[in-house]
Amino acid sequence: MEQIPLEKVESYLAKGFDRRSAEYFATGRRRILSVSAGEDFTLRLVFDNQEVRRLDCKPFLQEGTVFAPFLDPENFRRVYLDDCHCVAWDIDPAVDSEEVWSNKVDLCPDSCYMDSIPV
Repeated sequence: MEQIPLEKVESYLAKGFDRRSAEYFATGRRRILSVSAGEDFTLRLVFDNQEVRRLDCKPFLQEGTVFAPFLDPENFRRVYLDDCHCVAWDIDPAVDSEEVWSNKVDLCPDSCYMDSIPV
């Protein structure tokens, strides 16, 4: 297990971060190398430290939100990593999200790491 530098954690806490976030940022941000969708609306994420984690997406896959289209398992499985290594989905796969930014829904790597569990 990685030793967390206490002075770095304290500096993040002093800036208003909660303990979980302070510990994450104190050890360095993670980059997602790959993502794949599970049958149960979970994502399998591989990070740059070789850690494999599982993210349960059910809590934010709700009607009336930007994530509503991905309640359909077929749409959920269209997950990919964008050029910033964020987990992403295109609302309409026929539209280029590089040209129509409002077509893409994404999750930042930091929240994906902090909200996921080791496999």
